[in-house]
Amino acid sequence: MAAPTFTNPGKAVIKPVSLAHVFLKTEPSNFQTMKAYYQTFFSATIQFENPMMCFLAYDEEHHRIAIAGLPGTGPRDPNAAGLFHFAFTFNSLTDLLLAYRQRLANGIEPYWCVNHGGTTSIYYHDPDGNDIETQVDNFSTVEETNEFLKSPSFVENPIGTDFDPEEMIRKLEAGVDEKIIKTRVEIGPRLIPIFNAEGKVVG
Repeated sequence: MAAPTFTNPGKAVIKPVSLAHVFLKTEPSNFQTMKAYYQTFFSATIQFENPMMCFLAYDEEHHRIAIAGLPGTGPRDPNAAGLFHFAFTFNSLTDLLLAYRQRLANGIEPYWCVNHGGTTSIYYHDPDGNDIETQVDNFSTVEETNEFLKSPSFVENPIGTDFDPEEMIRKLEAGVDEKIIKTRVEIGPRLIPIFNAEGKVVG
């Protein structure tokens, strides 16, 4: 097959090399609160800032989070169509849970802790109500994860099994292997969870 050219580009679109950043808009009155939250949440540094916008970085990318306080922006409607959440991966279960404890020390509490099977995940609401997932992969390779996604247990329960992060920490401190702790406890079929007004899982 001939390589695509500008004259004959074909219909198969070139894939991007990475997801670069997330850009959030907020009410101007909440801009400083959102900026401080994400600085703390990711131990991020400010790469650029003016009175209405900032770029935050936490790794080699020039910025991963951008926030703008835009006039005319209203409160987020949790029932509107759109982005559900964005997710960030940690290298190990220990790192995921240590970050959880560090956020607790800064007054940031999760609203949902769930083992999806492919990942062990901890979810948070930012000050605007946007959902953030922090996760660690439960398998060593993408191929293993893809096999799990085809398994009968995932077909039966694609949502996951809730867990207590403090219990996981106790197991880690007792020397239990991360791979064992990350193995999902199977509970049978599960529907999409129900959240109350505070964002906590109630069913």
